[in-house]
Amino acid sequence: MNRIKADTSTLQVIVQMCDGNPGAMNVVIELLQPAIKDIDPEIQNPEWFYVLLLDTYGIYGTDIYVLYSDICGKDLAKMVAVLKASCHGIIGMDVIKDACSRQDYSGRKLIPVDELYKKVRDLCPKFNSKYDKP
Repeated sequence: MNRIKADTSTLQVIVQMCDGNPGAMNVVIELLQPAIKDIDPEIQNPEWFYVLLLDTYGIYGTDIYVLYSDICGKDLAKMVAVLKASCHGIIGMDVIKDACSRQDYSGRKLIPVDELYKKVRDLCPKFNSKYDKP
């Protein structure tokens, strides 16, 4: 069940999504920054889109940090690419959720991050184009 409701404040969103995990808090705050538009300029309001997507998938707290840190190598653009790939049906949400729940780094084997990043760039040429020249 989703934690974010229409009347949830930004501060409440951060608290509810992070379950007290400071690493997850940093990631959610980064996702909520206007600079996320530089990574994905094709999505309207990307600062909320990806946080809401994590909520929809039921990825919270430590699992958010595992996705960002352990699986995506602390690269926000790669994390966003993995989530965007799920929206395009390239990888299943269930695979992402399973990989994020593994705190022993075994989730890395389930998500081919670099391959997904390339596929997202092929589908969406503007994705991270400000920083990543093809």
